[in-house]
Amino acid sequence: MKAIKLSVYQESANYKVPISHDFRESYPLPPYSTIIGMVHYLCNFKKYHPMKVSIQGSYGSTLSDLYTEYEFKNGMKFEPSRHQINVQGLGISRGVAQVQLMTDVNMVLHIIPDDQTEVKYIFNCLKQPREYPNIGRREDLAVFKDVKVVDIIKQHLEEDLRSGKYLDKQKSARKNWAAYIPIELLENNDDIFHMDTHDTSLAAGTKYNLNKVYSLVKTRKNKPAIRRWERHEVVYTEFTFLEDTVITADSDGDAVFTV
Repeated sequence: MKAIKLSVYQESANYKVPISHDFRESYPLPPYSTIIGMVHYLCNFKKYHPMKVSIQGSYGSTLSDLYTEYEFKNGMKFEPSRHQINVQGLGISRGVAQVQLMTDVNMVLHIIPDDQTEVKYIFNCLKQPREYPNIGRREDLAVFKDVKVVDIIKQHLEEDLRSGKYLDKQKSARKNWAAYIPIELLENNDDIFHMDTHDTSLAAGTKYNLNKVYSLVKTRKNKPAIRRWERHEVVYTEFTFLEDTVITADSDGDAVFTV
């Protein structure tokens, strides 16, 4: 099986946690829906093309920034004492809010289309994007340092493999490297895998319930359809694979954790 492998750098970005409002909190790395949306936009796909995604990387630090926030209610008339902007008689409020930014982000992304005939097309669209790519907000520009096609294969480990290291010993290790790991992988492979801490339980990482794709569902007659998300429970953590086991990795020697 083949995958498109992206090595990405972002100076700063916000990968919004959906339930955060007053303070726009960020995930440590982008969720699956964000990466899938970026791929579909750059490929100009008009409907969902099924694919699996693996996300791993690191960030340098976090900081809080200010942004301008606009709020409005459908049909609410403009009131000078309440609203700052009048749009054809409708009122819009303008204020200042805070956003969490992840800085100095480095990522390795694997995109595996279910239809393997799409590999070449997706590779070309990401290698020469139709506009400057962004991941997160519109202003969160992303530098694609490397785009390549790799094979996804099973590999036998001759020694422990810690997060941030390659199977190829000639390559230097990456610092503070972590991944979104599907929780079922952790629960079903206790004999080959453990978190990179003294505590080998799932408490060693941070659990997230990440969006991947959505379907439009009608809940009431004469009402617009709502999005119903397919969510995946993952643990964000550094990791270690134990020696003498078989893992899924790409042909460059990076471990792969697909959802």
